[in-house]
Amino acid sequence: QVQLVESGGGLAQAGGSLRLSCVASGTIFSINSMGWYRQAPGTQRDLVASIIRSGSTNYADSVKGRFTISRDNAKNTVYLEMNSLKPEDTAVYYCNVHLRDWSSRFVYYWGQGTQVTVSS
Repeated sequence: QVQLVESGGGLAQAGGSLRLSCVASGTIFSINSMGWYRQAPGTQRDLVASIIRSGSTNYADSVKGRFTISRDNAKNTVYLEMNSLKPEDTAVYYCNVHLRDWSSRFVYYWGQGTQVTVSS
């Protein structure tokens, strides 16, 4: 079984910064992609940023230029650096990992979520 542990959420002022971390542990053959999603009250869960094995990244238009996704493959960890935060960024942020597990099957795993609150 694979477990994702998220950290770094909390309260920030508008214009401030936060850094989220997500560590994947367990029996992992390989990781294909890692990403961050978020869900605010009354909205669907949407992609914020993702990074694939080659290092290529993808961002939601609403966070381009403000957020940066990065990874440490040796530690099975993905980060989300969030700068110039806006109240609209307030949401629960979820880590997602697409990986090949111990049975050599490709599986998606989700973290439990971490709350990010941005005050005006």
